[in-house]
Amino acid sequence: MLAILIAYLIGSIPTALIVGKLMYGVDIREHGSNNPGATNTLRVMGKKAAMFVLAVDAGKGALAASIPVFFPFGGDPLYLGMVAVLGHCFPIFAGFRGGKAIATTAGVLLATSLPMFLAAYVSFILITYITKYVFFGSISVGLSLFVYSFIFPEAGYSLLFGCFTLLLVYLHRSNIRNLILGIEPKINDKNIKKDRIPPGGTFPFR
Repeated sequence: MLAILIAYLIGSIPTALIVGKLMYGVDIREHGSNNPGATNTLRVMGKKAAMFVLAVDAGKGALAASIPVFFPFGGDPLYLGMVAVLGHCFPIFAGFRGGKAIATTAGVLLATSLPMFLAAYVSFILITYITKYVFFGSISVGLSLFVYSFIFPEAGYSLLFGCFTLLLVYLHRSNIRNLILGIEPKINDKNIKKDRIPPGGTFPFR
């Protein structure tokens, strides 16, 4: 139980929110797509800030999955990592308004299963490239892991990844609604650049 709590608290660290406050004095949840994750950080604050957020958010997942290595709590590293993903999505330190799981999930898979990481993120890149919608690529992460769990059933993660896929669909419900309304921007939409805000703080990402 203690391991689960620690994993959740690690995941709850709101990296993009902290960077936004320190660097620009803004709440990133009020800019761009309103999502406190690496993709919206790129959209609103630029590449350097986005790379920092991506690295830390992935690190949260990897760290949570590594808890059994550092502490004798036991437990499945993948499940502990996915608890951190839940913390990232519903962070207690940010009013339960978090990101959409993709970077933190990458860290979890890098720490636990390179084959699953490759299956998920090759899918993410391909689907995003083909459709030009990041949220389709994000949802494909869950779907690819779900399919993987049936191809290699000995892992026993079908239920976990089925629930994870449903979670991703829920987290991207606003993107789905925007797509239906015809207002969801593609990754090559030039209007996205209008969401960029000028630096207003002293954080070293310029």
